[in-house]
Amino acid sequence: MKRLTLTDILVTVIIAVVFAIVYRLWGPVNDSLKLFPLQINELMYGMWFIAATVAFLIIRKPGVALIAETAAASGEFIVGSQYGLEVLVYGVMQGLGAEIVFALFFYKSFSLFTTSLAGAASAGGSFVMDWNRGYMADLATWNLTLVLVLRTLSGILIAGVLAYYLVRALEKTGVTDLLRPSSKSDLDTLEK
Repeated sequence: MKRLTLTDILVTVIIAVVFAIVYRLWGPVNDSLKLFPLQINELMYGMWFIAATVAFLIIRKPGVALIAETAAASGEFIVGSQYGLEVLVYGVMQGLGAEIVFALFFYKSFSLFTTSLAGAASAGGSFVMDWNRGYMADLATWNLTLVLVLRTLSGILIAGVLAYYLVRALEKTGVTDLLRPSSKSDLDTLEK
């Protein structure tokens, strides 16, 4: 198992800073969608999980998903998150969800399936937080089901599928060559 280098940590933090800004800008988008019925805003929730999966697919080492998501949540807080300090705990739980999935595959699977599973597990981390906040228990069963299904689907599509293809596009440009060689075998590994 490869250990994290200073370069790995710095790149992870840079990825987190980029997503921290995205996360901060995403809050008003999510809030505007709350005007629509049937929990439609939950379809956008997966954006808050993407730092973990993107960072892991680029760095490919243990701990990166958790560090990235926690650092992105910290950055979101620093730039003025409308959700306050609580966003840090959400970041830890969401990052932990993704990290557990990558660990289950011994940090050797970089496939669309694994990434999508990590996105779904990040949604699971957010559910733990929401349940502890108390409002999920107040939802009617049909409404709770909508939240669970739509947020999990969002985690799969945004933090899974979108992250996977975003990193794949970055690999093709050679941007990640300094971290690890971008070769045909690297791209083929993403296919597994």
